[in-house]
Amino acid sequence: MAQKNQTQRLVSHTFVRRAPDAKKVRLAGTFNGWDPESTPMRKQGNGLWTVTLDLAPGRYEYKFVIDGVWRREEACEESDRGCAHCVPNAFGSMNCVFNVS
Repeated sequence: MAQKNQTQRLVSHTFVRRAPDAKKVRLAGTFNGWDPESTPMRKQGNGLWTVTLDLAPGRYEYKFVIDGVWRREEACEESDRGCAHCVPNAFGSMNCVFNVS
C-alpha cells in the first residue's frame, strides 16, 4: 500500500491566564493527554501567563493548573478570554473548549 506524504496544517494559538501571584502555571488538555506537567506557561511582567501551541484542526478541551491545583472555574470565559465555551467534566467542574479550524 502506498503511503501518502501529507503535511498536516497546524495553527498557532496563544493561551493566556491571569495569575499574578502564581509561582507556576501549566496547561493541561486533550492536546497533551491531560498531563499537568508537560505544557508549562511563561510568566509575563503584567501578571499574565502565556504559552503558544501549534495545533491541528479539531476540538480541544483544557484546564489551567496553578501552583499544582487544577482550577475549578464555574465560568471558564471569565478566567480565559480565549475559551469558546465550557463543558462539564467527570470531576464536577468545567473544561474550557477551543476549536481550531
